[in-house]
Amino acid sequence: MTSEHPSPIGLLVIDKPLHKTSMHVCANVRARLRRGGSPKRIKVGHGGTLDPLATGVLVILIGKATKLQDRIMVGQKRYLAGIDLAHTSRTDDREGPIEPIECDPVSESSIRAVLPDFIGTIMQRPPAFSAMKIEGRRAYHLARNAEHAGDMPSLKPRPVRIDTIDIVSYEWPILTLDISCGKGTYIRSLARDLGRTLGAGGMLSSLVRTSVGPFSIEDARTLDDLPESLTQHDLLPIPQQILDQSASDSSESSGSSDSPASAS
Repeated sequence: MTSEHPSPIGLLVIDKPLHKTSMHVCANVRARLRRGGSPKRIKVGHGGTLDPLATGVLVILIGKATKLQDRIMVGQKRYLAGIDLAHTSRTDDREGPIEPIECDPVSESSIRAVLPDFIGTIMQRPPAFSAMKIEGRRAYHLARNAEHAGDMPSLKPRPVRIDTIDIVSYEWPILTLDISCGKGTYIRSLARDLGRTLGAGGMLSSLVRTSVGPFSIEDARTLDDLPESLTQHDLLPIPQQILDQSASDSSESSGSSDSPASAS
């Protein structure tokens, strides 16, 4: 005999809190689902990692919806990014250590002049402290081990797509940008590379993901908003456009022996 209910299927759009990992959010949701009667092995995943120092839209997939993870991750993402042009960091964000850069304030016109260079399909080197793999090992593990030796790992540049970059506000040294981009783009790397192009510092001071595909921050709930016990009734259905895209991809792949390469 068991009191477990059938495994729920659906998703949640969560506004990830600061200092929490994406997997922490998954674990939190899984615990609430279990309290609601879900099987102990209920599958819970997410559609694209957010760093602990970032907040915003994190799509949580539950049950059989986890099979659509790639469809969520491939969608366009939008970010509100604060960039500090007077400092740099080994992690390219506030996790540090942070170093001040001696440079004159950069004019807004100078920033506008170089932004077009970062739009389109560009080559971008991921941060040394990232989840990218180097010979089977996570880059951040290698970077932590190499910090004292002074020999930080260097990841190879790879193509990413940035669709739009708009200046929201600028008061030296903090530049706030609204960025739309494709899968695999590191906003930390954009902050680093933009600063270098301007002859200044460049590190991410804040980051909010405002949308992932059809999912917007306006529709997101905080963990505190969720009931302590989650059931099927509390979950959102998979949007039809995601289901349609998944069906289209399956139809296309059935006619070819080549599998598409995946990127994290």
